[in-house]
Amino acid sequence: MPRPRRSFFAYASAMLGLLSLMAVACFHFPELLTSKEFRAAYNEQFARHLLLVGLAAAFAMGTWAILRDRNKRIALVGGGSAALAVLLGGTNVQFDAIGKTPYSLGLDWFVISLFFSALVFVPLEHYLGKRRISPLRPGWRTDVAYFFMSHVLVQFILILVTASTSTIAGLAAFPALKDAIQSLPVWAQFLIAVFVADLAQALLHRAYHNIPWLWRFHAVHHSSREMDWLAGSRIHIVEIVLTRSAVLLPLLVLGFSTPAVNAYVILVGLQAVLAHANLGIRFGWLEYLLVLPRYHHWHHARHKDYLDVNYAIHLPLVDMLMGTFKLPPKQEDWPGEYGVMKLETVPRGILRQHLMPFQGGKKFDEYVD
Repeated sequence: MPRPRRSFFAYASAMLGLLSLMAVACFHFPELLTSKEFRAAYNEQFARHLLLVGLAAAFAMGTWAILRDRNKRIALVGGGSAALAVLLGGTNVQFDAIGKTPYSLGLDWFVISLFFSALVFVPLEHYLGKRRISPLRPGWRTDVAYFFMSHVLVQFILILVTASTSTIAGLAAFPALKDAIQSLPVWAQFLIAVFVADLAQALLHRAYHNIPWLWRFHAVHHSSREMDWLAGSRIHIVEIVLTRSAVLLPLLVLGFSTPAVNAYVILVGLQAVLAHANLGIRFGWLEYLLVLPRYHHWHHARHKDYLDVNYAIHLPLVDMLMGTFKLPPKQEDWPGEYGVMKLETVPRGILRQHLMPFQGGKKFDEYVD
């Protein structure tokens, strides 16, 4: 018997209702739940207006799904969460000036990032997608959990990365080189930083694929059986720390200015989502200048001829220099299947996937499919 079709409105209502409830929690406990670094990117008025939109949309979509008798329980989660958010103060929650705390969770970063990422990429992938896949495809809950983990724990990850790179960077300082780089305009520093960081990350990326114990961490990322904007979030926390350290270290050692590094960080966030997105747009010659969806999708292909290629994250030039560039010349050629070659080596679920690298290549009965 075929499974009943899921209601997009019911699940959208549930997402918006839960995000609204989290947003109200951020208003009640800003020192604990919001990231100091991210708070500077938005103001209180913007947050309150966004919360109002989320509440209204959660109620409207949930009501529509219930009236159509589609996934009523899921729709009730959305409406119930939004109602609880209103009862807890909604957009009227007042708070004092935010004091200094040694650490905090990035729940605000998660809420705003997930809201706008879904708002942009769900419609884009629906109308411009290469493959017809539902936003609620198998494994989406796992990827939302990864998205949550990486955003909420952003400050703790930054502490680990900074601790692993600052001492080495201090010992490897080159004052003359730093002065030369910082004398360049910011746009030139940015371009050089992109190349340097991409080369460092590509070298580590290739090591992930060729050193067995590193591969067990990276296999988590490659275990996604469908590629879309959310699939790129599936990364083991050990890999997050290793990769960000490998990228940050050369930028610190070479002394790039803060504006150049910040611009690079913005590029990383945008391109990481774009490269994994399910977008069948023909980019033509741009595919040889920038890492775009088809380029990175072939890196994720479950195909023996593409196991050791396309490691760059930003610039195909890096793969050309490493001898690992490979892209079918016909733009209509896309992978037929994604995922690790040995599916049984990666279990389902974020917790089991985080334990998997420490289990010595064990095979699992319930694995990614």
